Amino acid sequence: MSKFVRKKSGINNWGLFAGQDFKKGDKVIEYKGKKYTHKQVEEDDQFDNSKAIYLFTLNKKTVLDGDTKSNTAKYINHTCDPNCEVDIIKGKIWIIATQDIKKGDELSYDYGFGYDKDFRQFPCKCGSKNCCGYIVRDDQRWRINRKFAKTKQGRLKK
Repeated sequence: MSKFVRKKSGINNWGLFAGQDFKKGDKVIEYKGKKYTHKQVEEDDQFDNSKAIYLFTLNKKTVLDGDTKSNTAKYINHTCDPNCEVDIIKGKIWIIATQDIKKGDELSYDYGFGYDKDFRQFPCKCGSKNCCGYIVRDDQRWRINRKFAKTKQGRLKK
């Protein structure tokens, strides 16, 4: 039996689902990939926003590109009401369960994007009650909520 199942997601395109139960605090899966310097990422055209980007900042010097066949964790979607979080442990990126997760549940975490002038490039489709309509980390969502008034459908308008 597989620990994970990749299938269509109600959040966005493909998602990663638990193939077994996980307890709160469990290391669910390692986010793997090729390491680059921040400078390499800034200068390389392959990391533009015209396609899916799977970059994680590992530390001040290093970025990890998870766009590899061996990185099953790249299918985990963002949600504003996640059941996992990211933790860097001994130089490795781990997805950790923040609550008990049942077999069949979709795995999710907050991608942690900061609020900046480009936030509109990253709409959020999670539909949770905490969703501000954009993939912006939890401690920055108040900026979106202040900037926009919510409609009855929970979507944002100017």
